[in-house]
Amino acid sequence: MKIMSMRRKVFLVTDGASRGNPGPSAIGFGIYDEDWKPLEEHTEDIGDATNNEAEYKALIKGLGACAKYCRGAVEHFTDSRLIAKQSSGEWVVRAHNLMPLAEEVFRKQLQFEHVTHRYMPRTDPKIQRIDELVNQRTSQPS
Repeated sequence: MKIMSMRRKVFLVTDGASRGNPGPSAIGFGIYDEDWKPLEEHTEDIGDATNNEAEYKALIKGLGACAKYCRGAVEHFTDSRLIAKQSSGEWVVRAHNLMPLAEEVFRKQLQFEHVTHRYMPRTDPKIQRIDELVNQRTSQPS
């Protein structure tokens, strides 16, 4: 059995996509060490959801996976300004369908010493990597 050493900090990149909004959706995340070397990349279908629901579900799943590697700092990057601002507490969550997801994010964050959320444009290569993986899932025929 391989024992992983815990890191002081990891980078988390998340993305969610919906075809139809709501419609068939997928999520993805990448977890990277302090040198931006991949520790884990993951995508999965989540059924029908809105784009914002998919973005939140990607963050929830990503934070859960981060706990395998780190209990210190998580620096999260997303191309969703809404997710970045709501998860950092800068914007209030008003949509009823997002409230339970936002609450789950706040609970997951308690596993770590510090979590930051940053908006990054879709054109950034770090975001593009996960965006491409998620879009491959949502473009596959069922």
